[in-house]
Amino acid sequence: MSKAASPFWRETPSGVQVSVRLTPRGGRDALDGVETLADGRAVLKARVRAAPSEGEANAALVALVAKEFGLPRSQVTIAAGATARLKIVALQGDPAVLAARLRARFTAA
Repeated sequence: MSKAASPFWRETPSGVQVSVRLTPRGGRDALDGVETLADGRAVLKARVRAAPSEGEANAALVALVAKEFGLPRSQVTIAAGATARLKIVALQGDPAVLAARLRARFTAA
């Protein structure tokens, strides 16, 4: 996992928004660390087994993120990019707690 130059999330009044690069049909459901795109943006790399049809990959991504961060699925939504590989995933909850979880899981050396 490479260390990103800038955070791949931002705090909002109702939680955090996470920039995600999703790979559907990725062979397994996993969060694979942080990647810096060619334009300098940092994104969380995610892969799911589901195909990108009828919202299956998005549903699998929501379930994966909810499980990884101990949230109910109802508190995780696709805020932008529903049909794109690059997405914004919104996590509802205490922004400071969620940001601390992200920092602990993905920015530790």
